[in-house]
Amino acid sequence: MAWDEWEQLTSEAAERRTTHMQLNSLQGEGGYAKPSGSGGGTGTLKHKGGPWTKAAGTADDLQTSTIDAQVALHSAHEGTGGGLTGLASLGSLKTVHKSWHDRLGRVREECSSLEPKLRQVAVDLGEVDADVANKAKAVPVPGTRRGE
Repeated sequence: MAWDEWEQLTSEAAERRTTHMQLNSLQGEGGYAKPSGSGGGTGTLKHKGGPWTKAAGTADDLQTSTIDAQVALHSAHEGTGGGLTGLASLGSLKTVHKSWHDRLGRVREECSSLEPKLRQVAVDLGEVDADVANKAKAVPVPGTRRGE
């Protein structure tokens, strides 16, 4: 992709944006508040591991359901060779069976790989939040007990 094309795409994307995000301010009435603390927020950033843990549970559920699907697929195709010998579609049926079996196997492997990683993200982010909170507490803030 040429640089001019990239600049055009990013410019068009910026024009379509209706919401602006600024990490150093809070949205108040009539737009964005200055970082003076006059906004309506609580001034704290919190992280929850729930979404990551839920995603890990979903990956685990998908792993189990793909195993069940593979078993059902195999059962549905059991004995198709005996009574269908000579049919032109038998070769296609076997190809489709193998293709779906392989796909389900790859999904199962991917979910097996993702599940522990997603659980670890929840743990890691929680540890980072605690570390950042401790560092933030050490910063002197004028007009508070920590800033005196």
